[in-house]
Amino acid sequence: MTRQAIKTDNAPAAIGPYSQAIRHGDTVYLSGQIPLNPETMQIVDGDIGEQIHRVFKNLRAVCEAAGGSLDGILKLNVYLTDLGNFATANQIMTEYFSEPFPARAAVGVAALPLGAEVEMEAVLGL
Repeated sequence: MTRQAIKTDNAPAAIGPYSQAIRHGDTVYLSGQIPLNPETMQIVDGDIGEQIHRVFKNLRAVCEAAGGSLDGILKLNVYLTDLGNFATANQIMTEYFSEPFPARAAVGVAALPLGAEVEMEAVLGL
């Protein structure tokens, strides 16, 4: 089985030596997405809620480029620089997913690339 890089202009370009996602068989491993606007490559203006929405939009674009959708996400990892935003992340997540929700981890971290307050990575099943 070979691996295939997934790339879309509808999500931010990689800011390092990695792919937006890699497909291996019927599984797609999505790299972490921070709240970059794909057109400007700048962190979106606004509060943590705006950042979380942008991350989900970026993840959705990569899922769609791989031939899937957010509904196919099996595992989601959420990284927050302030775990006080955990409830906000949970509430916004329900706008993008329905039951059964993906398996998930939420982790507090000291810092994220480019000063982002949130990053998410996922595993997608096709």
